[in-house]
Order: sequence, then structure tokens, then C-alpha cells
Amino acid sequence: MITASIVTFHTKHDELTRLIECVRKSSIDHLYIIDNSSNDELREFIKSHESAHYIHSLNLGYGSGHNIAIRKSIEIGADYHVVLNPDIYWDGDVIGELTKYMDRNPDVGQVMPKVFYPDGRLQYLCKMCPSPMDLIFKRFFPSKLTEKRLHKFQLRSTRYDKPMNVPYLSGCFMFFRVEALKDVGLFDERFFMYPEDIDITRRMHAKYRTMFYPFVSIVHAHAAASKTNKKMLKIHILNMIKYFNKWGWLFDKERKQFNVQLQREISSSKIGK
Repeated sequence: MITASIVTFHTKHDELTRLIECVRKSSIDHLYIIDNSSNDELREFIKSHESAHYIHSLNLGYGSGHNIAIRKSIEIGADYHVVLNPDIYWDGDVIGELTKYMDRNPDVGQVMPKVFYPDGRLQYLCKMCPSPMDLIFKRFFPSKLTEKRLHKFQLRSTRYDKPMNVPYLSGCFMFFRVEALKDVGLFDERFFMYPEDIDITRRMHAKYRTMFYPFVSIVHAHAAASKTNKKMLKIHILNMIKYFNKWGWLFDKERKQFNVQLQREISSSKIGK
């Protein structure tokens, strides 16, 4: 059984309809829509989509919203759970192909497909386990001084054409093995937004392979709100501070281990199967 969840916040109807239609055509059995909006305006709209289960919730954050759905998935005995951003969509049997991959590889706890912008450009969403320089301080330096480091952080040298076991996968599309989630824990709800995907991937990576699978793809109409909205930028930075308070700023032994191993696998071309 496969379940999925979308966390909404005053999401546009056409955007949500597009994603729900992708889900409807897939092998996902149950879709939970956790609405963090200030009202339940989406309730009546969702009623027209029979496969979707609507839950209006207090806005306690992105990870907290998805945890509501994941707990329900565990209760009904789901094998896999897919975390979906409202601004993604796809063609073809993406869910079916990823399910087959997970079935063949029981040591994989999480997988992410290749991700493109709507104009066809590749999104570099496979990343090393981040340092404060990668996520906070770089914002205050000219891009020409941080470009080389950014390219290494985003693993651009790999060309994104082979499977990779990566310690940081994007939260826009997270395909989880439910048994692995029960093992490592759900999203850390102290993070309102942004670092919850880094945190859960690294916890998963410590016990399972967390794979980039480039043979299927999705489209992500990424808005990058924290780059243009001062309020969102403040939320982003405050939550990144919480992340590094949890895992370590300068000293993070696990971060170093993950990144050294990843670089070894890249250098030896043994980056997954």
C-alpha cells in the first residue's frame, strides 16, 4: 500500500488540482491533504476529489503537517509514504517505477527522482550534508566567492546521471519506506520550515541508503520564497540556527563522515545501483 501527503497553505486551486490529478493516475492508494491555512476554504474544493482525505490543522509547520498523515499511514499499514510539495507534477509512472526500485532494494529507506524546473532546467537537489557556510553565511557573501563551494555542495560534477546515495535530499518529493520511518522517527517538529528535509534525510542516511534515482523525473515550480520575502528569510535563518544547534556548528563528526564517504563513492564511480 502506498500513501501520500500534501501540506497546503492557501494553495491555488489549479496548482493543487494538477498534483491531485497526477496522484489519481498513479498507484498511490490514499492521499492526505493537510491544510495549514487560516481557514478551511479548501474543504469544499477537496470534496470533488474522491481519493483525497482533507484534514484542517493548526499551522505548526511543514514537517508537523506531514507527520499527521504519516501517522495515519502507519496506522493503516502502508508500505511506502510519499511527501509531496503542492508545486510539483509529473508525467508517466513515476510512483510505480520508484516502488519497483524500493521493492528491489530493501536497504533503501528513501528515494528521490530527478527534478526539473518547468522550463526544462535541472534542479541540483542532491547535496552534501551541509555546514553553516553552505546554508547561512553564503547569503552574505558575493556569489562569485561562493560559486565553487556551491557547485561542490550540490554535487554538480556527477552530472546527475547515475544513482547516488546522498545524505541530503530535497523535501519537494520524498518517497519513504514506512518501516524505515518507524525506525528513525518522523519529521522533527521543532523545525517550522526548511531544514526538516535535511534533518530527516541525515537520520535516514545513518541507517539506510537515501538514494537519488535519475531514471524518472518530476517538475518542481520552485518559488524560493526566502530569497525574495524578508519574513520567509527570517524564518529560514532562525530554523537553520535550530538545525545547527541540534547537530553542531563547527564540530559535526557525522557530517564529516557522510561527506567523506560520499566523495569517495563519487571519485570511485561507485555511486549506487
